[in-house]
Amino acid sequence: MSKERLRVCCLALTIGAICFTSEQHGPTHKFDLAVSRWAARPTTASIRALIRSRPGAGSRVERSLHWEGVRTSSPGVDLLAADLSLEILRVVERDRDVLGISSDALVQSFVEPDSMLSENMLLGTEGLLPRLYDGRSAGIAVIDSGVMASADVKPTVAYDFTSGVPIARVPGEQRDPYGHGTHVAGLIASKGKTSSGLYQGVAPAARVISLRALDEHGAGYSSNVIAAITFATANKTRLGIDVINLSLGHPIYEPAATDPLVQAVEQAVAAGIVVVASAGNFGGDRETHAPGYGGITSPGNAPDAITVGALETYQTVAHGDDVVAWYSSRGPTWYDGFQKPDIVAPGSHMVSGVPVSSTIATEYPGGLIVTRGTCNLMKLSGTSMAAGVVSGVVALMIDANDREHPGTTLTPNAIKAMLQYTAFTMPNHDVLTEGAGALNAAGALALVAAIDPNQPVGSWWLTQGVSPWTTIGSETLAWGQRVVWGDRVVWGDSMFTNDPAWALRVVWGDRVVWGDRVVWGDSTVWDGNQLTWGERVVWGDSLLGPVEESTSTAERVVWGDLQRLSLAPSLSWSNVEQANGDLVR
Repeated sequence: MSKERLRVCCLALTIGAICFTSEQHGPTHKFDLAVSRWAARPTTASIRALIRSRPGAGSRVERSLHWEGVRTSSPGVDLLAADLSLEILRVVERDRDVLGISSDALVQSFVEPDSMLSENMLLGTEGLLPRLYDGRSAGIAVIDSGVMASADVKPTVAYDFTSGVPIARVPGEQRDPYGHGTHVAGLIASKGKTSSGLYQGVAPAARVISLRALDEHGAGYSSNVIAAITFATANKTRLGIDVINLSLGHPIYEPAATDPLVQAVEQAVAAGIVVVASAGNFGGDRETHAPGYGGITSPGNAPDAITVGALETYQTVAHGDDVVAWYSSRGPTWYDGFQKPDIVAPGSHMVSGVPVSSTIATEYPGGLIVTRGTCNLMKLSGTSMAAGVVSGVVALMIDANDREHPGTTLTPNAIKAMLQYTAFTMPNHDVLTEGAGALNAAGALALVAAIDPNQPVGSWWLTQGVSPWTTIGSETLAWGQRVVWGDRVVWGDSMFTNDPAWALRVVWGDRVVWGDRVVWGDSTVWDGNQLTWGERVVWGDSLLGPVEESTSTAERVVWGDLQRLSLAPSLSWSNVEQANGDLVR
């Protein structure tokens, strides 16, 4: 038998085996992976589920569930949340108006307590001193465990979604029993009063809108997060919401197109809100720090979100020693193979406030630095922190555009592209690890100031000369000048034209703009040099073929045959914590 024929036969057998696996373990026509697994072998009397209905049919489906004695809530349009027994689940599955049934999965915050003391270098390493902008034109909705009002951060309004419905909180009732949301909000907008100005946030004048969806352990149901996102989208103008920060996530159980949490994010972006999401803390083995690929969580797999990985800056202004943190989740995304993260930002050893009585403060006292008033200063690490930093920079970009070009608006796509275009590419890091590169706040602000969004589509919108490099400290660093759009890397001065790609309703990576979607190679699933952990995250130096194939040296980004892996069993929080220790508490 010839080598070519043998190769074809082996590939056919591999595909056949995977198709068989999909029938046994993969999602059904209407179920996501978690629901499919539970239906095959129920481990509880019922399952919390999200039911997606055809447009306009949600009310009828809800009534039919009520007739069956099932209580429901509605976190979104034509979306219901309910506890379903196996018998009722099968009834709902047969309903022609039901498009899909997803697990109402628990989302978690991504944080690692840390006791290493250091001086604050965040503003310096991002080139934000002296300040030119302070974020006063922007409002950021922090969907998290709440934000405790303090001298550093005072939310303009606060709502609690932990019961499934929005409950307004007056300033004296604002709570954050876990502490995570307060810490993230401080990185975004702290005035620095608790630390005498030392640990001021990225955008200290930005407005913070607190939308609590996580409990005292930093966990909450997807339906509560969806309800908060839907509320923010519907009340964008009334509450002045320009940015949503999502420092949370759950394992990916289905494609982005059917994931209710991802779709809530996409709808928010379509409404003009910039959504910043953490990539997840599943980028490496906890003991060996061996890199792992495919650990992006939902909603970090949302195409239009700005998905953020974490940098270890070693608390220096210089960038020469920066590396992507070992825990920072790498792409590509499961099922779809989207390129994520989009960018990486400082996320390790970040100092901000947490409430004195919060779970984080009491369970991890080694990370506490000082106590003043109602909040402690505490050092934490994680992609949660990195997302907060990027949300702060986005607020500065909105502020810069408002001041330099009054009456104009930058779309979420344009902001995302500018962040990627000005980012610093890092040596010895592939695009699945760093995305477009390391955050360059000073460069992004310089580009915003030079671009006039009022220019007609298709015309040159650069109004003044801009040098594609940024000087930080004693270093002058070149911009990467690349935008990772779907499966393509867009190079050169394309950023200087008001392209249709920067329009509000163009999906990031849409084939209409840049061509076909991800191009798959014909490699077999495993090359013998990799091993899996948790049945989803792939450890080692490569993913489905050499990493060199996924670098940005070519116009297209090619991962190999990941599409076949989209049918693999899911990663769960329990096996993450069992195998790697507790990553999130």
